[in-house]
Amino acid sequence: MKDATQNPLEATDTEVARAYAAERKENIQTFVRTNPDYYIAQFDKIGASAKFTATFNAMAGLFGPIWFGARGLWSWALPFLIIEALAFVQIARGLFGDLAADARARIASIEGTLELRQQQLAAAIESGSDKVDVYQRTVESLQGAIGGIRAEADALAEQGVSIALTGLGILIVAKLAQATVANWALEARFSEWLSDRSIRSGLPVQHIVFSAIFMILIVLAAMLHYSLPGRFTLLSEFPTNPEYRLTSIAWVEAFFAFCVANGEALFDFITYGIRVILDALELIFVSTPWIVVASLIILLTWLTAGIRMAIWSAAFLSYMGLLGFWEKAMTTLALLGTAACLSILIGIPLGMFCARRPRFYSFIQPIMDFMQTMPAFVFMIPVIAFFGTGKPAAVVTTMIFGGTPVVRLTVLGLRGVPESVREAAISFGANKWYLLTRVDLPLASPSIRAGINQTIMLSLAMVVVASLIGAKGLGEDVLEALQYANVGQGILAGFAILFCAMILDRIVQGQRK
Repeated sequence: MKDATQNPLEATDTEVARAYAAERKENIQTFVRTNPDYYIAQFDKIGASAKFTATFNAMAGLFGPIWFGARGLWSWALPFLIIEALAFVQIARGLFGDLAADARARIASIEGTLELRQQQLAAAIESGSDKVDVYQRTVESLQGAIGGIRAEADALAEQGVSIALTGLGILIVAKLAQATVANWALEARFSEWLSDRSIRSGLPVQHIVFSAIFMILIVLAAMLHYSLPGRFTLLSEFPTNPEYRLTSIAWVEAFFAFCVANGEALFDFITYGIRVILDALELIFVSTPWIVVASLIILLTWLTAGIRMAIWSAAFLSYMGLLGFWEKAMTTLALLGTAACLSILIGIPLGMFCARRPRFYSFIQPIMDFMQTMPAFVFMIPVIAFFGTGKPAAVVTTMIFGGTPVVRLTVLGLRGVPESVREAAISFGANKWYLLTRVDLPLASPSIRAGINQTIMLSLAMVVVASLIGAKGLGEDVLEALQYANVGQGILAGFAILFCAMILDRIVQGQRK
């Protein structure tokens, strides 16, 4: 017997289904505010299928990006604005634009040169110079170039109609696309609005006005700039005054001069501290017999990453020694170790402090963004002003560039500790120190180790840059290779830096399974 039982989820004649349909209609009316019956029918049609359902919204097609912007669909409005601006620019260029303006400017430039060469030719003929033929060929060449450019200008002027028709075609296609996807995009926003009522709904007048003014100004500026090039200098050149730049330079230089004059004791103290750590590490890595250092590195790699990586470390160290990079590699490790140790000693406590203090972390985040994104050659300028050139300045530069990941990842790891685990520890009487050392840090240790690893890797990336301000090591060989186009030396030194990075990465990260 055929089973005619209806799926209750598909039933439309039940009390629950009717109540849901009524509530949905009410929600659509609240969301769209204008022409609700139309949008109820369109949303029902779109919601009946999981695939894209094409509908036609005449208002969206007519007003285009203005409609999308007024509805809050800016992710759709901006791409359509770019397309429509391109179409209107093409139409304006084709109908009103001076398409041959560039060609005429080139002709005017060549005519000035041609006049000069004609004068030289006349003088050569008058004096009987042997350069008459040279000047004659030059004049003929310039006259031929002017003729070719004039023909090109005439051809460009005749293309106005085709350019305008191309723009009109682009505009029609864009309008049809906007009319087709408008209801689908609005229905997707309606679904988001159902779960988050803070999303803007309706069609407020102020948003219509803002969207219209914004879109019209963008399109109008683009049309005027490309259709009438050079006519409106405000559109092609940012309004400024050279005095602004000169005054700003003077202020910056005065500020740094003040800091250097009044902070000499502080900078000397920082330099002394860096020099103490750097000298100690250079004593360990450079002055210690190579066999001792190599054995310790291989042993440490074996203990943390396994026998296979220990063998690879031995091979990498042999590469550095056999090719004469040993001393410079150890100098690089000492410089890197100083910067990394200071970055870690500062970064992990700072990350622990920021993890439970969101306001302070939000305050230092822009500072860390500045440290990571500012080009190294820029912040080297104040570093040299404060610390001079040499290894301490290179350490400070490396710390600025590579010190932020350990802070960020420490914060991320500590904030990722489950609250249920912390509450359980607190319920068993754990104090703050026990909670930090036995719960938070162990659970956050993978993230913290990743931060340490990233700090070391970024510090190694600064090896070559640091050599510009007096840091010795492998970066010096790479820099010399760049200066004298010595490909072999640069590649071999680069591999030595790579192998140092791989050894340190394995030691810090250990065996990743």
